Amino acid sequence: MTGPVVLRRATAADAPAAADVWLRSFTAALPTVVRPHTDDDVRAYVRDVVVPLRETWVAEAEGTGLVGLMVLDGDLLSQLYLDPGWRGRGLGDRFVALAKERCPGGLTLWTFQVNRPAHRFYERHGFTAVEYTDGSGNEEREPDVRYVWRP
Repeated sequence: MTGPVVLRRATAADAPAAADVWLRSFTAALPTVVRPHTDDDVRAYVRDVVVPLRETWVAEAEGTGLVGLMVLDGDLLSQLYLDPGWRGRGLGDRFVALAKERCPGGLTLWTFQVNRPAHRFYERHGFTAVEYTDGSGNEEREPDVRYVWRP
């Protein structure tokens, strides 16, 4: 049995575990999306850019370690990834509530069009799809959709 889950700002020491959460989550949630970077590239990006230069939050479960990652870049919710075994436990809800608290004027985010569970999740939290693209503007070359939330 695991203990409580705490949301807190990431530290440099969290980068390896945060990158591992990202990798596991992406693989599980987006099996048809081609990743343009290697696992080592993702780890370096999280270590060198995400944690030190973005408002990075992690979810730490007592007795388990890091199980979630959320990154804010201004009013852009740029990343929200949960360890696959932690989906459906309210952790994403807590992260979105935190993002809304941190950015009370509104948020924007992008998700892939194939990620229907993400669409349902964000729409349940009051986000509205405002733009659909053919994917030519992202590294994966995967059609995506931009969502916005305004209070």
